[in-house]
This record gives sequence, C-alpha cells and structure tokens, in this order.
Amino acid sequence: MPSISREEVAHLAHLARLDLAPDELDHLAGQLDQILGAVAQVTEVAADDIPPTSHALPLTNVFREDEQRACLPAESVLAAAPAAEDGRFRVPQILGDEQ
Repeated sequence: MPSISREEVAHLAHLARLDLAPDELDHLAGQLDQILGAVAQVTEVAADDIPPTSHALPLTNVFREDEQRACLPAESVLAAAPAAEDGRFRVPQILGDEQ
C-alpha cells in the first residue's frame, strides 16, 4: 500500500485550514499512514457474505405502548406553581418584544 506523502498531509492541512510546522507534517504523515494501514486491514477482513451491522447484538424496542391515563387536574398543578395566569404557568419574559 502506498504511504501518504508529506505533500498530501500539507494539502489536507490546507483544506482543513490548519497551519502546521514542517516537523508536524512529517510526524502526521507517519500517523496517518498507520491509520490508513489499519483501515486497509479492516477492509480485507470484510467479506461479501457477512451483512453489514450497526450493533453486535440484535436490538429490540423496550418501550411500553402509549396509553392514556388520568393526569393531575390543571387547577391543583397551577395552585402549586409560583405564578399562574389565565390557566397557564407565568414565567419571566426572556425574549424582547421583537420576534
């Protein structure tokens, strides 16, 4: 497998708007070459007869079904609120008049 060159690292750094020193280019070229080698090994292992998976174990939905239940009366909830107005919670204004 061809290794990544110093010029290719400089090009990638330019695209990413990174200002790298010359010694950093050499250092990163070696690291990126190792990463590309590891990715190449993984692609060699991948077989056509193995379906792609997102999880090692099958997932099942563990949520319960939605069902209507009785809820608290609005009057008792609003009575416990610090401030209420017109059947709603009153909260401090955080936005200006413009929307």
